[in-house]
Amino acid sequence: MNEAIAKRVNTWLQGSFDLAAKEEIARLQQQDPQELADAFYRDLEFGTGGLRGLMGVGTNRMNKYTVGMATQGFSNYLNACFPSGVSVAIAHDSRNNSRFFAETTAHVFAANGIRVYLFEDLRPTPELSFAIRSLGCQGGVVCTASHNPKEYNGYKAYWNDGSQLVSPHDKNVIAEVEKIQSVDEVRWNGGEHLITTLGKEMDARYIEMVAGLSIYPEVIRAHKDMTIVYTPIHGTGITLVPDVLRRFGFENIHVVAEQATPDGNFPTVSYPNPEESEAMNYGLRLAEKLNADILCGTDPDADRLAIGVKNDKGQWVLMNGNQTAVLAFNYLLEARHAKGIATSNDMVVTTIVTTTMIDAIAAHYGVNCYRVLTGFKWIADLIRQKENTDNYIIGGEESFGLMIGNQVRDKDGVSAVALLCEMAAYEKQNGRSLYQKMIDLYVQFGCYQEHLLSITKKGMDGQQQIAAIMDRFRKQPPLYINGSAVVSLLDFEAGVEKNLKTSTETAITLPRSNVLQFLLEDGSLISARPSGTEPKIKFYFSVQAPLHTAEQYDEVSAQLTARINGIIADLSL
Repeated sequence: MNEAIAKRVNTWLQGSFDLAAKEEIARLQQQDPQELADAFYRDLEFGTGGLRGLMGVGTNRMNKYTVGMATQGFSNYLNACFPSGVSVAIAHDSRNNSRFFAETTAHVFAANGIRVYLFEDLRPTPELSFAIRSLGCQGGVVCTASHNPKEYNGYKAYWNDGSQLVSPHDKNVIAEVEKIQSVDEVRWNGGEHLITTLGKEMDARYIEMVAGLSIYPEVIRAHKDMTIVYTPIHGTGITLVPDVLRRFGFENIHVVAEQATPDGNFPTVSYPNPEESEAMNYGLRLAEKLNADILCGTDPDADRLAIGVKNDKGQWVLMNGNQTAVLAFNYLLEARHAKGIATSNDMVVTTIVTTTMIDAIAAHYGVNCYRVLTGFKWIADLIRQKENTDNYIIGGEESFGLMIGNQVRDKDGVSAVALLCEMAAYEKQNGRSLYQKMIDLYVQFGCYQEHLLSITKKGMDGQQQIAAIMDRFRKQPPLYINGSAVVSLLDFEAGVEKNLKTSTETAITLPRSNVLQFLLEDGSLISARPSGTEPKIKFYFSVQAPLHTAEQYDEVSAQLTARINGIIADLSL
């Protein structure tokens, strides 16, 4: 163990830390010195979204002390920005220690003279965003690690519009958090009278808001007995999703019993992520047994969703995040057009790594489509910039997230489930399934196919390995990929798009971000981006081809899959 790590360990052993933490350090010293080194080799980074990491003792772990120090820094910044008074809302998911972290956060805020609205029990992340806006709070926190494995937890910080922090507040809060060098600087208690409990009244407000997003209530009345299967994957969705579906008017709702109980150990899955087919297996089996019309699943904090549908061969399949976004975007634009409620300043927002099929759909309906950096905080930021000129309808990204309407400023799996169930009812009335609707859209706009490849690099040298991969592609970009010439290289960190054919450069107007994109001559798009929440580097692949008839879909899809596989092989990933 090097000297710097040993110094951090000794600070904990000799400082104002509880006995259990010191005993755990002593155990690791004897039994697992490598784990001890990983737990103390750095401070758990308070990034632009907050904290996320493994739970345990140490400066590089989620625990009472790292949460308390982060909250003290956030408190200092809020009090400086709003000297006339601050209030915050706090929520948490079903993860182990989430309630403890939420209560710790509440007590530190209150000890700093901040009024706290703490949810009585676990609640979905989108309700936290809604509560901040509804109560007129200046900030908020949700304790969750979203879809990460059970060993993780996290702390997401929000600003007064209900969105996660963006410039200048993100960097300013980080600076304040970094100033807190000792747990002795944290105000741990005092001010408990400033903590108020939130419960069913806020739930009712949120449910009514979501119900107002319905466009075809008459269709739901006609298909109220449509069979819906839902799984919360042991998470917070159980607290609201069934109630929201009933409020919409659906009556035949089946919750997957094996995954209905909130449980931070996520006993039925290895990875509580609806993007993973394993997490949806129980739901798929129940949907097949009941011959359901749609299967929906949400992640532990219910901000992401996945859907399953039956294909033309009678097999249940899971839609990917891009397909789900395409269905939702098209449904809202098509329905608003049909109902005569579309306006000339309607806008939709997506991200730079999401399917460009959304752009084609928006252009068809004469709707402005904006692209932002990955993350819903950037979608929320664009809404804030354009709220006096544009009418926001929907935003979404490929990572199974949608944000519908402007009353929530983060991804919302609860309202997304309701919207997609309404869409399933609408397509059923028209004699189609959601799968058939997807194929029809491919015929209309072209067959787009996407794939995500995530490469995990854990441990102390993981970040260096990821940085080396990005550096290689940045400094030595390939001229051809899978036999197709690279037309443009977009470097979002440098803020420059380079046309490799003409050697011209164009400025990228988005904020700087460590993302690279390669646009090929055949229309393929490859994006490389280190994850902001996990020790991963992500590669996004998007290809397309015309689809003349629905009967050709399997053939064209196979060709596009082969093209993606060729790109991956050529890049040696």
